[in-house]
Amino acid sequence: MVAAAVTQEQTNAVRDRVLALSSWHHDWSELRVAVLGLGVTGFSVADTLVELGSRVRVIYGAPDPDRERLLDVIGSERYCDDNNDGQLTDLRVFDPELVIVSPGYRPDHPLTTWAAENGVVVWGDIELGWRLRDKTARIADWICITGTNGKTTTTELTAHMLVAGGLRATPAGNIGTPILDALRDPQGYDALVVELSSFQLERLGEISPYASACLNIADDHLDWHGSPEAYRAAKAKVYENTQVACVYNRADLATEQMVENADVVEGARAISFGLDTPPPSGFGVIEGILVDRGFHAERRNEAFELVTVDELFERGTAAPHMVQNILAASALARSRGVEPTEVASAILSFQPSPHRAQQLGEHEGIRWIDDSKATNAHAADASLRALSEVVWILGGQLKGVDIDELVLTHAPKLRGAVVIGSERTEVMAALTRHLGELPFVEVATSDPDLIMVEAVAAAARIAQSGDTVLLSPAAASLDQFKGYTDRGRRFQDAVRELTGGAAGVGGE
Repeated sequence: MVAAAVTQEQTNAVRDRVLALSSWHHDWSELRVAVLGLGVTGFSVADTLVELGSRVRVIYGAPDPDRERLLDVIGSERYCDDNNDGQLTDLRVFDPELVIVSPGYRPDHPLTTWAAENGVVVWGDIELGWRLRDKTARIADWICITGTNGKTTTTELTAHMLVAGGLRATPAGNIGTPILDALRDPQGYDALVVELSSFQLERLGEISPYASACLNIADDHLDWHGSPEAYRAAKAKVYENTQVACVYNRADLATEQMVENADVVEGARAISFGLDTPPPSGFGVIEGILVDRGFHAERRNEAFELVTVDELFERGTAAPHMVQNILAASALARSRGVEPTEVASAILSFQPSPHRAQQLGEHEGIRWIDDSKATNAHAADASLRALSEVVWILGGQLKGVDIDELVLTHAPKLRGAVVIGSERTEVMAALTRHLGELPFVEVATSDPDLIMVEAVAAAARIAQSGDTVLLSPAAASLDQFKGYTDRGRRFQDAVRELTGGAAGVGGE
């Protein structure tokens, strides 16, 4: 009994020591840290903690020769095993004092469950980043963005606006640059615009954003979270402890309710955005002009004019979902002090990243659009709503979401469809129920070099002059591709090959 009590006392002492680590300048040396996962996030965590003097062991399931070599160079330990039992045995032997979990690990994963049951502290990369944000004297404000769709574009655009306002800012987080890589920049930043996935929000920890936004909410990642309620609860965490501005979508009541229920810093304001006429403390559209009533001293009677819808049309950024992204980003940037003229300049100079409703051009009367970034039904719905007479290329990993309603909603505007991906059965069934006599084609090959070649050829056979061929899969891509970028690139290559490199078609 005494030994058990001492062991528990020791466990509590270790846990207290770890929980007290809240600065880059605290003593992280010799701390035993297990890092779960060797993706871009896992490596950034290992690299950071080795720099701080911790003893780091990365445990992961799939070989990655390049990152494995880098782990050896920086001095991190590593263990690769595609079997959870093997990983769990290695974790137990290592006996970590802290476990850092990469975003893809479910809350009920055997390794994190073991850690929790044994009193080991478990953090995600975002909580670790928050604790290490003071490496330089220039400590960045965090502007945090989530949502089912639009968060990458909004994150990039917000950072672009902050830079236009004279701030040193960068996008980070789920967007591609891990938060820890951004925090280790020797110059530091005035602001970090942090894109947060629902996986990261699940293990968010006690952070305090300067401003925050949930752009929209629709069912996604239900296979990971377990239920729509759990998914929404994770998204709602973005607003907790917000200091200045909670930005929400007037057209999405759930986001407003998230703000109402959040425990924020006293004085934080709720700022709405939408495509309608905005109320005071809102951003919106009045007579074809995007306006800011959120940060105008006389906002009950006046508004700052930003840009016109016509100007957005000229730049191909006037689709309704894109206008919403622009308004949300404007609200976040204005909360940090960027002037309206600087916001307007940034909007008109912004170029969205590839594969997000990217117009590839027209050939023989047929328009081609690459929306490979549409990895769920909500994103595909936004693209389809902006079009008519569509040949739709769709399919992939549905992530537990029923696609039937999406197909039913847009069946009247479809010329036909082409189905790719490993979960084709459910997609084909929905098309059979709702497309009537319209043609649709199943691409059965799983060869990534052929999938898009066959899909593009099938779409071209269905399409007529005046139609649009839209790649908007409404599904994730890792069943057949390296990611949505790889899927989009292969689509563009296939379009370019089919059209003989016609001017304006294909390429990034």
